[in-house]
Amino acid sequence: MTDGRHEPGRGGGVNSAGEGRVRLPRSERRAQLLRAAQDVFVSKGYHSTSMDDIAENAGVSKPVLYQHFTSKLELYLALLDGRAAELVGQVRDALQSTEDNKERVNRAMRAYFDFVDAQGEAFRLVFESDQRNDPEVSERVLKMEAECVQAMAETIMADTHVDKARAELLATGLLGNAEVSARKWIASGRAIPKDEAVQLMSTLAWRGISHFPRDDEA
Repeated sequence: MTDGRHEPGRGGGVNSAGEGRVRLPRSERRAQLLRAAQDVFVSKGYHSTSMDDIAENAGVSKPVLYQHFTSKLELYLALLDGRAAELVGQVRDALQSTEDNKERVNRAMRAYFDFVDAQGEAFRLVFESDQRNDPEVSERVLKMEAECVQAMAETIMADTHVDKARAELLATGLLGNAEVSARKWIASGRAIPKDEAVQLMSTLAWRGISHFPRDDEA
């Protein structure tokens, strides 16, 4: 018989911080909290989410949550930084993985489709957040977009006579096409197989950009 309190070593016990008995290393706890926060932000939106919601979803007390993140915005920015770094990395890898420009366009297009496909609804944190007007959020999104454009623009400049300003405009058009079409594909419920969707959009993009000559073809 007990007096109803949890005893050490028994299931359901909690420590003095209100946290589950299993103490995770700080990095693992942080990753767990980020996953929990992403789920809530995606389902409820930034403004309708509270730190209580996130703590409950993570299965920790609010003090434990505040040990890792001092505010809801800090949590959101950490998530955004992670997702943005993933997309920039995928675009750069796509462009550096081949010297065939037609294939580069195809792989850059696929990078966006793979990103929104893998993220599920979480891609909205990057492209469609209800927090986009916040200066810190906007700054990060613009930085992400600029890094993707810069990677594409460098590739365009390397293979054509186009100057930096024109290369950046062309890159913006190509990557904007990739983003919008990938988001449309997700919104349609993946009505077209991803490989076919990528091929359709990369063919459209290539028929435009391929008219700009390589240095050795000018």
